[in-house]
Formats: sequence, structure tokens, C-alpha cells
Amino acid sequence: MKALRKQIDKIKPQFEKGGKFEKLHSTFDAFETFLFVPNKVTASGSHVRDAMDMKRLMSMVVIAMMPTLLFGIWNVGYQHFLSIGVDAAFWQTFWFGFLKVFPIIVVSYVTGLAIEFAFAQSRGHEVNEGFLVSGMLIPLVMPPDVPLWMVAVATAFAVIIGKEVFGGTGMNILNPALTARAFLFFAYPKEMSGDKVWIAEKADAYSGATPLGDALVGHIDKIPDTMTMFYGFIPGSIGETSTLAILIGAVILLWTGVGSWRIMLSTLAGAIVMGLIFNAWALNEYMQIPFWQHLVMGGFAFGLVYMATDPVTASQTNRGKYIYGFLIGFIAILIRVFNPAYPEGMMLAILLMNVFAPLIDHYVLRANIKKRLKRIDNTLETA
Repeated sequence: MKALRKQIDKIKPQFEKGGKFEKLHSTFDAFETFLFVPNKVTASGSHVRDAMDMKRLMSMVVIAMMPTLLFGIWNVGYQHFLSIGVDAAFWQTFWFGFLKVFPIIVVSYVTGLAIEFAFAQSRGHEVNEGFLVSGMLIPLVMPPDVPLWMVAVATAFAVIIGKEVFGGTGMNILNPALTARAFLFFAYPKEMSGDKVWIAEKADAYSGATPLGDALVGHIDKIPDTMTMFYGFIPGSIGETSTLAILIGAVILLWTGVGSWRIMLSTLAGAIVMGLIFNAWALNEYMQIPFWQHLVMGGFAFGLVYMATDPVTASQTNRGKYIYGFLIGFIAILIRVFNPAYPEGMMLAILLMNVFAPLIDHYVLRANIKKRLKRIDNTLETA
């Protein structure tokens, strides 16, 4: 590492002001700070200084997604060989899934980072680190059989329209990965729904329907048992099938203090309440599905852990986080059951609450201000 540090220090003057490549300073700075912790602090003013900078924070989220990624790679291969009736070995299964998933990851990062670097260069700003997470989230919410050009188009849309037009990382109001997923869902519905897209190169006679797909058409009897869905041995998006792997990621995020337990807990509570309401009414077969099965179906668990807790697009106040999370869980199950056109209600619920998060925080702050003013008035009256 010392040799690498010396080499970087040697070429660094070329990228600074007055150097031959000063216009590429933002790009060079991004690579340097990715490899080494910056040796500079704030130059003026009062700022909070912490050992956990944004790059390390984003890296921790990526680490928390590794269990879902690794299981998703294996499950892509497993669903393929299951559909053709071949009992493949573990590494053969994993290798098939890797060959399907890795290109999606590469396209996501190359497209997104190219746009990020271009915007940073044009603005003369440092390259933001937010896409370290978004670049991994986008592949994990995609079907394994999605065309690569669609991944590129969706990633470009998410970065430009979902983030950069608002000012870049920290300024966006919508989760970029969900923006990419929503763009593909509405722009290319045939390639993002149905039985064919969820299993890579499946046998023609094999049904590749997800549990939500079966529930949508009324095939409640075909929904796998709860433990099968919990472990994730089902068709679905690459990183969304295994609730167990997602829970491992949740533990990492909570243990490191990166993820908000308030949002996770309240989102879970909202889904349970809506599920219990449907179970109480039970007007159709979909409403009769036990509330706990909703928690392991589709992208609910993945959205709860990795999407709803996005610190930029979620509510910032503690009370607001409870309200924000509860409404996400409540609305997600409501959309899933009442609107068959959008079986994956978690995506729309999070995007909807992303828009309302600032409003929630506004009213929470106003309520706190009124409470403090009332307390002051009472104190003055008593005095």
C-alpha cells in the first residue's frame, strides 16, 4: 500500500490547479479517496467530525447487501436447473447465476458512475459516493432475465432524473434504485412482469410465477409454504427472494448504526396491521392469506431493510420515522391486495412516502414548536 500511496502522491500535482490534467481533478480525487481515507478536515467553521465518512458509510451498506447478492446469484442458477429438471452441484449452480448477475452489476456501475463523473466534472465538484449503494441496489431489484440495455437505460434515468437534477447525492427526493425499477416497470411492463422474466433460460413448460404472481391470478393454493419463501427458494428479483439473507443484512445495518430501527420496526408494524385487517374481513382468497406470509412475499423485506431506511429520502425526525415507516408497510399491503395491476406494492409505497417524507417532518417540527411555545407560556403564567 505504501508503494501505491507514493505513486498517487507522485502524479497528484498533475491533477491539481495548474497541472496538466486539472480538469480531471474530481475524477482523480474520487479514486484517491476511495483507496485511502482523506488526510484533510474541514477548513473553517464548526462541523461534526466522525471516523465514519460517507464512503465508509456507503461501503458498510454494500457489505450488508452481500448476503442477498450471494444468495441471489445461487438462486438464479438454482431456479434455472430446477426448471429444466437437472440436479446441479452447488458450484455449477452458483457459476450459472454469477454469469447472469455479474453483467447486470457491471452495466449498472459503469453507466451510473460514468454519469456521476460527468456531472462532477462539469460542476467542478467532488464525485459523490451515493452510487456505491445505488449501483448495487439496482441489479438486486431486477429480474435475472432483464436485457442489459434496459439496465443501462433505467440506471441513466435514475441517476439523471432521480438524483442529479435535484443536485446530486443528498439532495434527491426519490430513492434512485426504486426510480430505476419503477421506470422499467412502467416503460417496459412485458419485460418486468409475467412468468418468463423471473427464471433465466427456463424450460418452456415450466411455470416461473412468483408467489405474488400466483396470488394475483387467484392461485392461492400454488403459493409456496412460509419457510420456503423465508429461505428464498422461489422465483423473483435477484436480491429480494431470501428473507433470511435480508435479515442478516438488517443485523449488520442495525449493529453498525447505519440503518434506522425506527423505520424498520414501524414498517413491519404497518404491514402487520394492514394484514390483520384483511384477515379480519377476508372478502376474497387474497385477503385470507395470513398476514405473516405478506412479510416474506415479494420485495417487502428487501424494501423494508435497504430502501425504506435510505437516510436521504426517508423522514429525518424520530417521530416522523415512525409515521413514515408505518405508512409504507400499511400502504404496501393495501396496494398489493387491492390493486392487481401493481402486485409489488412495496415499490410504489416507498416512492409515495419519499414524496411525503418532507411534509411529515414539517408537521412533526411544527407540533414540537407549538408544544414548546405552550410550555413557555405556561411557565410565564406560573411565574
